[in-house]
Amino acid sequence: MKYTQLGRSGAKVSRLVLGTMNFGPHTEEADAHAIMDRALAEGINFFDTANVYGSEDHAGWTEEIVGRWLSKSDHRDRVVLATKVYGTMSPRPNDRGLSALHIRRAVDESLRRLQTDHIDLYQMHHVDRATPWDEVWQAMDTLVAQGKIIYVGSSNFAGWHIAAASEAAKARHSLGLVSEQSLYNLATRDLELEVLPAAENYGLGVIAWSPLAGGLLGAMPEGGGSRRLSEHAQKNAARIRDRLDRWHAYCRDNGLDPAETALAWILHQRGVLGPIIGPRTMQQLEAALRAVDVELGSEPLAAIDLMFPGPGGPAPEAYAW
Repeated sequence: MKYTQLGRSGAKVSRLVLGTMNFGPHTEEADAHAIMDRALAEGINFFDTANVYGSEDHAGWTEEIVGRWLSKSDHRDRVVLATKVYGTMSPRPNDRGLSALHIRRAVDESLRRLQTDHIDLYQMHHVDRATPWDEVWQAMDTLVAQGKIIYVGSSNFAGWHIAAASEAAKARHSLGLVSEQSLYNLATRDLELEVLPAAENYGLGVIAWSPLAGGLLGAMPEGGGSRRLSEHAQKNAARIRDRLDRWHAYCRDNGLDPAETALAWILHQRGVLGPIIGPRTMQQLEAALRAVDVELGSEPLAAIDLMFPGPGGPAPEAYAW
C-alpha cells in the first residue's frame, strides 16, 4: 500500500480509502467484517463511513457494523477513522444539519455506535446554508478540545464554500478543514474548475467518491461484468454511451482492466488524496487493491483525456482568456 498526508495535517493515510456505505444494506455484517479484515491486512488504514448510512428506517446501521468490528483486538489503534454529520437522522427538526445543537448530539451518537472515544476525521457531509460558520467552528473547536474529534473535513462543498469555511476557521485561529470529499471520476470532472484549486490553496486533501461513476467505468456498457449498475448509473450510461464504448474498447485493446485503470487515473491526479472504494464483495476489494500499482504514463493519460475531456483546466482560464 502507498500512503500520503491527510491534507496539510501530519497524519498519514492509505491512498485507497475503504468506503463502508454498502455495509448493512447490501453486504452482510460477517462479510463486511471480512472485507475490513482484508483491507487492514493489505495496508488500507483509512476507513470512511457516515452517521446516516444504513437504511431509511435504520440510520446508523453501518456505523454499528463498523463499531462492532473496531471493538475487536487492536483494530481501532490501526485505523484512521472518518465519519460524517449533516444527514437527517430522525423526523425531529433538530436532528439534521450543522447547527451546534445537532453536531453535539450527533457526535455522541456516532461515538456510541462506533464504540470508540474519538473520531479521527469528522466530516461535514454537506454545506448547511442555514448555519453561520462561526457556529459550526465553535462546535467543532469544542469537540477537538474535548478530545472527541481530531481533524475536520468537508464533503460536497463548492470551491467558495471551502474558502468561506477556511477563512472563518483562520479568523478563530482554528486548524480548519484538512480534507474535502467530492464526486470525481473520468465522467464527472467539474471538480477541476474550482474545488481542486481551492483545496490546494487551503491545504486540503481531496477524496474522490464514486470513482467508477456508479460502476459504469468498471462494468461493460451493456451492463455485463461483476458490478451491478444502479438505475441512476444506467441513465448516465445512456448519456455517455459513445465515450463508454471508446473507453472499454481502449482498455480491451491495451490489456487494461477498466476498473483498475479508472481508479489509477484518480491516483494520478494532482491534489487528490485517493479514491473511496466501496466494495460489496471481497472480489471487488481485491480488484481495487491492484489499482495502486498501475502506472499510467503520459501517452495513456493523454488518450484518456481525449475520451473523457475535463473542463479545460481551472477557472477562469477554462472558460475565459
